[in-house]
Order: sequence, then C-alpha cells, then structure tokens
Amino acid sequence: MKCPACASPDSKVIDSRPVEESNSIRRRRECLNCQTRFTTYEFIDVFQPVVLKKDGSKEYFDRGKLMSGLMKACQKRPVDAEALAKEIEAEIHNSLRKEITSSELGEIAMEKLRTLDAVAYVRFASVHREFKDVETFMRELEDLKK
Repeated sequence: MKCPACASPDSKVIDSRPVEESNSIRRRRECLNCQTRFTTYEFIDVFQPVVLKKDGSKEYFDRGKLMSGLMKACQKRPVDAEALAKEIEAEIHNSLRKEITSSELGEIAMEKLRTLDAVAYVRFASVHREFKDVETFMRELEDLKK
C-alpha cells in the first residue's frame, strides 16, 4: 500500500476493524516516511468459476442448480444434499479453475454420490448420462455392483 501523500510503500497498521455493512476490513495506517495517516479497506475477492454447458454456452457456477439436481437424486435417501453441494462447490473453488464443463461437474457429483448412496447415485447418473434405454441403465447397475 503506497502512501497517498509521498507514495512511500512503507506503512504500519494502527487500527483494524471489520466493516459491519459488508465483508471488509477498515484499516488505519501511518506512513513510516512522512507520518501521514490514511484509511484503507480490504475486500474479499470472490472467485466465481464459469460452467461450460453441453450446448457451448457459458454461465457462472450456481450452487442452487447443483443442489436442485442433488435434491432430486437424494429424495427420501439418507444423504444431506445441501452439505454435498457445499462440498462440491468447495472442491471447485479450491481447484482454482476458471472454467469447468458441466460434464466434469456431474462426474464429481456422481463420484461423491457413489460412495454415499447407490440409489441416489443411479438416480443422478440416469439424468446426467441421459440413459436412453433399459440396457444402458442395467450396464450402470452392473458397474455399480462390481
């Protein structure tokens, strides 16, 4: 942070406090060169990955959409869809990827569902992989049995 008076990069923090209206921190600083006092605000930089859809369009990641699919798959099953959606979202954010395909997103969800609940997994897979007939459905069940 450069001093607004002398442009010196050396300053010390005198006081820090959270700003109640938003997710930011207000800091009072003093320049070590000219002793000018000034205020800075630090804001959280929220990173929002982009999802590449099958049709080629792009949209920002929406946990609500992911949760909707997981809620349908986990209906009447002992799986906390909301916690699972948060876990998947955290994994995507932690990967620091700017873009992810909807297919990759679905595969991450299926991988986690496979370990949690087989029925929820098959429900989600039937929509994600767009099962066209009973044979495709049966192949997925056989793979799950192994």
